[in-house]
Amino acid sequence: MIGPGVGARVMVATRPVDFRKGPDALAALVGAEYGGDPYSGVIYVFRAKRSDRIKLVWWDGTGLCLMAKKLESGGFKWPAIQDGVMRLTAAQLGALLEGLDWRRVHGGRRPIAPQIAG
Repeated sequence: MIGPGVGARVMVATRPVDFRKGPDALAALVGAEYGGDPYSGVIYVFRAKRSDRIKLVWWDGTGLCLMAKKLESGGFKWPAIQDGVMRLTAAQLGALLEGLDWRRVHGGRRPIAPQIAG
């Protein structure tokens, strides 16, 4: 799967949305309900009432993108349902999309170049 880059900003809408909504309606929801800019490059993640469905909306610089996924068995590990949004790292989003517990994924480490002793 093609995933977001390491520096991707990811926002999760914690309250379920109507999954009949397409990319334009979800983008409008981002602005109206969450005060975000759907054309900023931030990845916005939405859940359905059923925990096995997920939609992502983001602007890639040329158009509005929509990704949808339905797990064949089990469900996504969602944060508690409440008003608002919460931020995830790109690594946590990757775990969420795989159906794994994203809360167990921590921020990665920056690689450190070896130092040459002189």
